[in-house]
Amino acid sequence: MLLENKNAVVYGGAGFVGAAVARAFAREGAKVFLAGRTASTLDEVAGEISAAGGQAETAQVDALDEEAVDRHADAVVRKAGGIDVSFNAIGHGDVHGLPLLEIPYDDFARPVITAIRTLFLTARAGARHMIKAGSGVIMAITATTARQAIPEVGGTGVAFDAIESLCRQWASELGAFGVRVVWLHTTGLPEALHGDRFPAYATGHEMSRTELDDWLHGKTMLGRMTSLADVGNAAASLASDRAGAMTACGVNLSCGSVPGR
Repeated sequence: MLLENKNAVVYGGAGFVGAAVARAFAREGAKVFLAGRTASTLDEVAGEISAAGGQAETAQVDALDEEAVDRHADAVVRKAGGIDVSFNAIGHGDVHGLPLLEIPYDDFARPVITAIRTLFLTARAGARHMIKAGSGVIMAITATTARQAIPEVGGTGVAFDAIESLCRQWASELGAFGVRVVWLHTTGLPEALHGDRFPAYATGHEMSRTELDDWLHGKTMLGRMTSLADVGNAAASLASDRAGAMTACGVNLSCGSVPGR
């Protein structure tokens, strides 16, 4: 197994991405510590992991709360002996469907502020313990809006750009201590979408679910979107020692919608 005897913290562990990553980590042998704001949904994911033969524990943690994040990381280390992997899958509160000329500033800025604050706090909390051990992996997730200019996505693209930039800075400062900092770069995730009507994204009309799927698929080379299974599998591989030479970079899971460079 890729992550046998590893301890992995997943922030936002009850969300679509966090749960997929947590399941993959557990399947590969890691003991998973699920952190998030809602105990009931965290417990549900932990129960699924346990039923599949994995190990998972939960804790209510607001990733925007500096002291709460630090306390939780300290508690994990006291109990498990260390943190080998820290994955940030916190939602950002994005607002889509309005041009920049019309979107309220707070709606634009929220995902940027949330993304940077939670990534900074969770990365720092984990890194303080990882550098003592001389190893560890800090992970995040972004998407095609970090590289493509797409109208009416509010602060989403700026937030993803900022995540990648912050990861590179963390990597430059932690590499000497044996700590890697990496991210996954995906398309949109159809399995995580809710509702039947979606913004126009400058196509000229509000889109149905089918129209949105067709529009997004058309942007890829493979004619398909990133799945949650893709995210989980890639996260487990990237967190493992097999990716030990990788830092300050992302794994491109965009199905060709963002060519590598």
